[in-house]
Amino acid sequence: MTLSDVARDAPRIRSVANHIAAISRKPVQFMEFCGSHTHALLRYGIRDMLPATITMRSGPGCPVCVTSASDIDLAIAIAGMSDVIVATYGDLVRVPGTNGSLERARARGADVKVIYSALDALQIAAQHPERQVILIGIGFETTAPTVAAAIIAASRHRLSNFRVLPLLKLTPPVMAALLQLGEVHIDGILCPGHVSVITGMEPYRAIPGRFNVGCVVSGFEPLDMLQAIDMLVEQAEAGTPAVANAYERAVSEQGNEVARNVMNQVFAPCDAEWRGLGLVSASGLRLRPEYQDFDATAIYQPHVARSSEPFGCRCGDVLRGSALPQDCPLFARVCTPDNPVGPCMVSHEGACAAHFSYGIPT
Repeated sequence: MTLSDVARDAPRIRSVANHIAAISRKPVQFMEFCGSHTHALLRYGIRDMLPATITMRSGPGCPVCVTSASDIDLAIAIAGMSDVIVATYGDLVRVPGTNGSLERARARGADVKVIYSALDALQIAAQHPERQVILIGIGFETTAPTVAAAIIAASRHRLSNFRVLPLLKLTPPVMAALLQLGEVHIDGILCPGHVSVITGMEPYRAIPGRFNVGCVVSGFEPLDMLQAIDMLVEQAEAGTPAVANAYERAVSEQGNEVARNVMNQVFAPCDAEWRGLGLVSASGLRLRPEYQDFDATAIYQPHVARSSEPFGCRCGDVLRGSALPQDCPLFARVCTPDNPVGPCMVSHEGACAAHFSYGIPT
């Protein structure tokens, strides 16, 4: 969305913002789960349009950011093997592990290629039949079907040199884990629009009854987000948390059944490690037995020393919503987009990168 689009919608934006201010009486704290929402909130000054009664907290909705240090270290170790080409998305290349990153591994001679889709990795495998091509599969429900489709295609074309390091994550289980933790009081969740295109509304249905927290799916334009926040405020003021859809032009009740069927054909839920949250039950995806041959960990199990987080980095706290980027002593001092210490400053969906980019005072 361009700034001219924002100007076009300005009257409606002001109208919704005024309505929020008129009905918001008690203090509430909402979490925008998705990193793209965090960027939109800051880029368009949406937080400044909200009354003082409303606090917004960023959540763990950045797949690169929540990838654990141990998983990054495993990817780096695999990349260091002589017969391997690692294919991954651009953001992950710069994410620091315990001792370096994939970018540094590439500088040491590892063959690390940046791709734009899972199918790009298939093409690399077809072009290099003498090498093992390892796709680092990261992302949420939005990405998982594309990785599954690549595995199905590799099986169909008998590409025996293509494998996936499965680091995919599921959003509803970690929402529940975060609320169960209770570290941060949350009155409502701005649910991710892109993920919800795939999942539909059903995965959020248990949250209001279990945690007394409303869930509203939002798009990514300023008007979308203000309308979703307006709905959350109405729920909070009435004491009637519910699941609602403020992104009906893209998200249906059922979601994308075709994409989910492809995902479920290849993957099954498993426990997964999240940066800042630890092991979360049934929040990851593993390959089903019939596709086990495409699991990189089935043949590559390099020794990886004990992983650790960068000293002083508070990315884990930021991802849980218990700290703002400015609470980290490294933010904008030692840790910048040019010299990222933690993943929240690397990814374009990271909260630290958003706060740094849009001039939030330190």
